[in-house]
Order: sequence, then structure tokens, then C-alpha cells
Amino acid sequence: MRPVSVWQWSPWGLLLCLLCSSCLGSPSPSTEPEKRAGSQGLRFRLAGFPRKPYEGRVEIQRAGEWGTICDDDFTLQAAHVLCRELGFTEATGWTHSAKYGPGTGRIWLDNLSCSGTEQSVTECASRGWGNSDCTHDEDAGVICKDQRLPGFSDSNVIEVEHHLQVEEVRIRPAVGWGRRPLPVTEGLVEVRLPDGWSQVCDKGWSAHNSHVVCGMLGFPSEKRVNAAFYRLLAQRQQHSFGLHGVACMGTEAHLSLCSLEFYRANDTARCPGGGPAVVSCVPGPLYAASSGQKKQQQSKPQGEARVRLKSGAHPGEGRVEVLKASTWGTVCDRKWDLHAASVVCRELGFGSAREALSGARMGQGMGAIHLSEVRCSGQELSLWKCPHKNITAEDCSHSQDAGVRCNLPYTGAETRIRLSGGRSQHEGRVEVQIGGPGPLRWGLICGDDWGTLEAMVACRQLGLGYANHGLQETWYWDSGNITEVVMSGVRCTGTELSLDQCAHHGTHTTCKRTGTRFTAGVICSETASDLLLHSALVQETAYIEDRPLHMLYCAAEENCLASSARSANWPYGHRRLLRFSSQIHNLGRADFRPKAGRHSWVWHECHGHYHSMDIFTHYDILTPNGTKVAEGHKASFCLEDTECQEDVSKRYECANFGEQGITVGCWDLYRHDIDCQWIDITDVKPGNYILQVVINPNFEVAESDFTNNAMKCNCKYDGHRIWVHNCHIGDAFSEEANRRFERYPGQTSNQII
Repeated sequence: MRPVSVWQWSPWGLLLCLLCSSCLGSPSPSTEPEKRAGSQGLRFRLAGFPRKPYEGRVEIQRAGEWGTICDDDFTLQAAHVLCRELGFTEATGWTHSAKYGPGTGRIWLDNLSCSGTEQSVTECASRGWGNSDCTHDEDAGVICKDQRLPGFSDSNVIEVEHHLQVEEVRIRPAVGWGRRPLPVTEGLVEVRLPDGWSQVCDKGWSAHNSHVVCGMLGFPSEKRVNAAFYRLLAQRQQHSFGLHGVACMGTEAHLSLCSLEFYRANDTARCPGGGPAVVSCVPGPLYAASSGQKKQQQSKPQGEARVRLKSGAHPGEGRVEVLKASTWGTVCDRKWDLHAASVVCRELGFGSAREALSGARMGQGMGAIHLSEVRCSGQELSLWKCPHKNITAEDCSHSQDAGVRCNLPYTGAETRIRLSGGRSQHEGRVEVQIGGPGPLRWGLICGDDWGTLEAMVACRQLGLGYANHGLQETWYWDSGNITEVVMSGVRCTGTELSLDQCAHHGTHTTCKRTGTRFTAGVICSETASDLLLHSALVQETAYIEDRPLHMLYCAAEENCLASSARSANWPYGHRRLLRFSSQIHNLGRADFRPKAGRHSWVWHECHGHYHSMDIFTHYDILTPNGTKVAEGHKASFCLEDTECQEDVSKRYECANFGEQGITVGCWDLYRHDIDCQWIDITDVKPGNYILQVVINPNFEVAESDFTNNAMKCNCKYDGHRIWVHNCHIGDAFSEEANRRFERYPGQTSNQII
């Protein structure tokens, strides 16, 4: 992985992406863009390997020379200051003894002592610049939280002039302010300047300007407004103009990148003959504000989307995947910038891009990489309209998968939910706000049937990322003075934006277990695991074995055989087993850990191992219409890191009652020749079937994406042999390809047709 340098964030300036390609070349360990000089004339960067984009050896450039920091007296407080210098919100850890490799050149700081609240590392105490008795074997590193400071982008960035800047933009309804449903889609454009909110003069205002403003506010497009109405209204209202002469090209990511002029303090005649600029934005499908807009959007014929986002913690963010030849694949991050990211965001019904992410910041994909060196002008309606390069396997790896964070409309959903009683802001008992009759009031959610999917929606609505746990009992968290249960029977699919979009009982709550101790709670996390099955290995290793019953006693004890085995003539006879290997990868951004702690793992004497999860995978044989004719399941005999990517170390091993789990970048291999790694097909008749494997089927452990947990294969069984082919992850194909898969006609003369 190449070192990644970032620009220093200033609280007085809005950082925006500079859309140029000269700085974005092919990844290289030795080349990187440099960070701008900060207020103290310093530059900062992360370097070393192996590492992720938000961690590494800290290097500082002073007087034109790059150098490192000694780890003597280094603390987490110093890491907080340095991470903010690097454009991250905070630090989650730090490293010593040159974990990311020794640096070169000067050691600029030694015995660095910070309180954690400093705005710059220059405010921290130290031995002085260049005064050190350390060697580079003592270089310090930091691990920052994978969350950027507001306005930060992974592309090159520029800073708006300090003396005047557009800090924020909003739409204010001309009438009914405060009573309009959210999101607000039409009204006066207002910009926040250092002295407060001001209007924009509409002289020379164009559709390009409206396009940029709507994109900033989370809307993909704009429409014409009733100019005569707003002109008439403007004559009756007082206005405070702060900006004029706005001239955008329509491709800018922020209004500050447009040509514009600020009024001076002594300007007496502001916007003569003009009025306040007005925009009317068109929300995307997820945020259609009225039924009329929804009907209008639904009436348009829509084909299957050719772009999607995967594994994002929040709406409008994720790894970019594109559809090519009926198969989904990723995009290489070479020359990936805000122009291309904004095209993706608008195509998906969001606003312009807030960040263009590189280096697989949203987790690594699996399978094909379809595009590289995407070059968009920002005016394209689809990413496929942008010039790009079709790549081969040598050109790029999944460690370079591109991602985006899009601007979203403000809906106020996060104001209708909160957590209470937890040890941190990321956990607690869930409280929701409901309306009348009477005033709005806060209440609790019944814990019955509350699970991971419901917790995912709650954490998403709270803006806290993924769900780590969905809890049905919260007696250990103090509920304060909120004791009323106002919502019950909540059932979510996991894709909803807020809990009120999930099915629930309505105003009449029904709870089997009453009392505040049985109300719903969540533990949220900014990262999550993501398990995928290596489908090609299943296809390569599938075979039939007739196994004698006297060798299946342990398997029968663990319910790994069909129910008819109970009436078999033990120990005589045999069972016919469809065997195959399972290689399960963790491609997420957090380790996969069993839900239960090891104090509650169950020892199985027969096989001599612990089960950390009762059911880790489901194995099924289905007819083409979905009827199950054979099934198997596998407990987590042992979740461990069998192998890992080149730059990742194994962390979990089952030997000696060790910790179980799957590290990010590693995989757990269940070979075809171990017990229960099969489906008992003794009772299955010859025919055409679908082999289905589902990982984590009961959603016991939270993941960033459950849609890729299922794998399906076509198979033909003639009573003696079996052919398994066309194995794929459940969401890897287009909708049409999936329909063709389900209509699989079988084989003729052993030829796949």
C-alpha cells in the first residue's frame, strides 16, 4: 500500500477537493502528494507499511525536510492532536518501536507531551525541534478513527480564502418556515458567512448555480421555480444580501469553488433591481418529500441500476460497484476524484459527493474489477458515460477499491431517536419520539423479537454506523424517568432509514414481557465485519461420498444428518453425503467475533471442540421453485484464521481454548473431509436442484452487508453422480441473470445448457 498524505484542516476554512488529475497517478510506495503548509509552516503525512489509510508512521516536514517523532513519552493525547493535524477526527491508538518500519532523515520531536486539546502539535511540550537522543527504531505511529473532519476529502484539497468564505448553505422556505415537512426542497438560498446567514443576489443566477446548491444539500437535480411568485414575495420582505455574482459551471462540488463575490461592509446598495436567489430541488427516490413526487418518479420506466454502493455505515456511502456483462464488480481508485464520485452519487439519487474514497476505505470487494482510471467531467448522467479504462488482473487489486460519501438531504430523523443509560454515546436503551394526540413525547421500545436487523436501522437513524448488538434486555442501563413503552412488534428488513419505516404494532402496543428491563437496546459501531464465501472453491471440491453409519455417530449427535437417519439400522448401512469445502473470507472493516463469550461456549466431547455459535452456516438443497428437499447445518466448530492476506497477521486460533474469530483480510477454511461439512442427500431423488449455502443465517453477529451471505449453485443429480456449476454469491449477478439462473433447464448428455 502506498503512503497516503493528507491536508491539514483548519477550523476557519472549508476544505474542498481540487479536481485535478496531475497529482493522482498509479499507486507507488515511493510517491505521494504532499500536505499543504499549515499555519505553523508544517506538513504532516502517514507512511510505512503494512497499514491501512488511517494509520501509519507520523512524518512531519519542517524547513523543507521530512522527519519522524520519537516514541519516548508518547501518549494517546499526542495521537489525538496529530490525527487532527492529519485530517481525522480523533485517534483510536498509537504505536511505538517503529511498528510501521523505521523512517529516514531527522527525528524532529522527542518527549512529546500533549493534553489532547491543542490545535497544533506546536502547542505541545517537547525537547525542541530536532533535539532528540532516539534512533529511527523508536519512531512513533498513530491509528486514527476512520472518519474525516468536516470538509475533508481524499483527493487534493484547497482551502477557501480565510478572510471571507461560504461556510454553509441552506434552503429557507419563503413561507411556513418551521412548519414545512423535511427535507426542504424549495426556497431562498442562504449562505452562512462569519457574521451570520445572508441571502444571495439572483442577478445572473443560472441553472448551473442551482445544480451545485442542490447537490450540496443532497439532491440529485433541480427544476424551474415560479420566479414571478418569489419576486412578488421579495417586495414584501426584508433581505440581507451577502453574496452576488455567483457563476458556476455546474460540476463544482461546493459553491465556494464557483466564481463569486462578497459584498463589502460599506456597500449600501446591495442587489439593485434584483432579489434573493431561489432554488427548487428534486429529491431522489429515498427522499421523495410528497406522494406526488413519488408517483411521478414511479411512473417513469426504470431499468436495473448499473451502479450501487456496498458496505457503507450510513446512507449514501459505500464501495462503488458497477454492473458489466450481468456481473457486479468494483472500480479501481486510480485517478478517482470528486467529479467521478459526484456522478455516482447523483446517479443513485443523492447529491454531489462529499468525499471520494480510495484505498478500499469501505472494505474490499471480491470478484471482478471492472473499471480503472475513470475520468468524469461531472456532467455525465452515469458513470458508464465517463471515459475509463478496462483493466486486467495485473492492473489493480481490491485493496484499491474506490468508494464515495455523498451529500444527503436533512430529514431530521436523528432527532426522533436517542440512547440513554449507556457507558458511551454508541450504546444504550433506545428511546423514540412519537406524536399525538397531544404533544410529542419520548418512550421505549418493547424488546420482544428485537434483533440485529432492527438494531441496524436504529444505529443508522442515530448516525452511529453499524449495529454491533441488538439487545432485548437492558436492565443494566438506567432508563431515567422514561418508562412508557410506545412501540412494539418492530420488524425491519435492515435497509430502512428509520424505525418508523419498519413494520410495528402501531398505537396499540403489545409486549409479552413488561417492564423497562425488557426494552430494546443497541450497541453501535463505526465498523463491522463482512463475510463472503469463496463460491469457486465449493464448485471445485463438490463430490458424493457413501459413508458407513458406524463412522457417523458423532455427526448424528450434532444433528448433521437427515431426520431419516434416526430410523436407520445402525451401525449397518450408509448415508449419501454431498461434500464440499467452505472458505469464508472477512472482507469487512472489523473482525468477525462470535456473539457469545467463551464462558458460554459449549464443549462437544465427541468431536473434542467448543461451539462458539450453534449455527454458523446453513446448507440446503432446493428445487428450482425454492422447496427445500435436503438440509444441513454447521456449528462454528472453530472460527479461526486459517490463512491471511500477505500483509495481515493471524489473530485467532482455536488450539488451547484460544479466542475464536476471523480477522479482517483473513479466511477460515472448512475442508470437505471434516465432519458435518456436507449435506445428507440420501433421500433426494434424481433431478435438477439448487445448492445454497448461507453464512450467519440467523444474523447473530452484525455485518456491514447481509446480502452477500448466501451462495447458490446449479446442480444436477442423476442418482449416482452430481454436477455442481454456476456457483456465485447471491448478489453477484444482475436481476436478469438471477432469473435465468432460477430457470435453469438442467443438462442433456452431461452437457451444461
